[in-house]
Amino acid sequence: MEQCASVEREVDKVLQKFLTYGQHCEQSLEELLHHVGQLRAELASAALQGTPLSATLSLVMSQCCRKIKDTVQKLASDHKDIHSSVSRVGKAIDRNFDSEICGVVSDAVWDSREKQQQILQTAIVEHLYQQGMLGVAEELCQESTLNVDLDFKQPFLELNRILEALHKQDLGPALEWAVSHRQRLLELNSSLEFKLHQLYFIRLLAGGPEKQLEALSYARHFQPFAVLHQREIQVMMGSLVYLRLGLEKSPYCHLLDSSHWAEIRETFTRDACSLLGLSVESPLSVSFASGCVALPVLMNIKAVIEQRQCTGVWSHKDELPIEIELGMKCWYHSVFACPILRQQTSDSNPPIKLICGHVISRDALNKLISGGKLKCPYCPMEQNPADGKRLIF
Repeated sequence: MEQCASVEREVDKVLQKFLTYGQHCEQSLEELLHHVGQLRAELASAALQGTPLSATLSLVMSQCCRKIKDTVQKLASDHKDIHSSVSRVGKAIDRNFDSEICGVVSDAVWDSREKQQQILQTAIVEHLYQQGMLGVAEELCQESTLNVDLDFKQPFLELNRILEALHKQDLGPALEWAVSHRQRLLELNSSLEFKLHQLYFIRLLAGGPEKQLEALSYARHFQPFAVLHQREIQVMMGSLVYLRLGLEKSPYCHLLDSSHWAEIRETFTRDACSLLGLSVESPLSVSFASGCVALPVLMNIKAVIEQRQCTGVWSHKDELPIEIELGMKCWYHSVFACPILRQQTSDSNPPIKLICGHVISRDALNKLISGGKLKCPYCPMEQNPADGKRLIF
C-alpha cells in the first residue's frame, strides 16, 4: 500500500498548507482592518476640527494603501502556491495508480457486458440491504430496472428490523426471533437465546431493588440453559445479594458494562446470518477488500506478461496465473493444490487418493499412467489407476 501512503502524504501537505494559509490570511486581514480603522478615526477627528490634512497623515495614508496592496499580493501568491500543491496530488495519483484497471482481467471472465452489469447491480443491492439502507436499495432497483424477489429481500428486512431494535436497547424482537428458531440455533451450538435472556435479566438488575422480584421471576428462563451456562447463571444470581447496596460498587459491576449491547448485536448478526444462509459481510465488501489486496499483484503480472509478450500464460477465466495470499480472513473453505502439477484442484480436476494414501490431482494421475499402470510419484507402489478415489473437502 505504498502507493496509497504516497498520495496520502501529498494530501496531508495540501491540508496543512490550507490550514496555515487560512490562519495567516485571517491574521493579516485583522491587522489591516485594525490599521484602517485607526486611520479612519484620525481622518474623522481632523475633519471635525476643520484642520487641513497634515503631511504626516498623508504619509500614513499612502503607507496604509501600500500595505494593503502588498498584503493582497502576498495572499494571492500564497494561494497560487496552494494550487500547485493541489496539482501535485493529481500527479501523485497518476504516478502511483493505473488509470485503466479494467484491462487487468480479461473480458472473457464475463459471459457478456449485460451479465457483468447485472451481477454488479445485484451485489450492490444486496450490500445496501445488508447495511440497512433499504430506501437506497429500492431506488437503485427502480432506476436500474433490476427485479428483486420479495423472498430475497425478506431475510434482510427481518435482520435489520431486529438490529434496529437492539440499537435502541429493545430486546423484544430479538428474543421473539430466537425463541421461534430455538431448535435450529441449538443445532448450530448457538448461545444467542441465553445471552439475550441474560442481558434482559441484567437490565432488570440495573433498575435497582424495585426490580428484584421481577428479576427473580424472570430467572426461570435460565432453566433450559442450566447445564451449559451454569457459571454465568451463578454469577447473575449472586449479584442479587448486592442489589440493595448498588451493583455499581459491587464485585458484579462488570454486568452493567455497556459493551454487552455491542456484543449481543455481533452475536445476533453472526448467528442469524448463519441460520438464514447469509454471509456476515456482504459479498461486495469482501470482494472490494480482496481486490485492494490482489489488484497491485495482478497489475504487476499484467505488466510482466505484456513485457515478455507471453499473453497465452493467463487464458483461464476461473484461475489466476499465480497464487495471491489474501489472509486468513478470506479463507472460506479448504483447498488442495496438487503437489505434482502445483495447481489448485477444481470440479473438473478433483483430488484423487491413491491406494498408498498419497493424494494427487486427476490431471497428474492421467499424466503418470504408463502401460495402463500407475506408479505413485512418492512411493514405489504400482497400482491400477481406476482404484483411485475422489476426495471431497
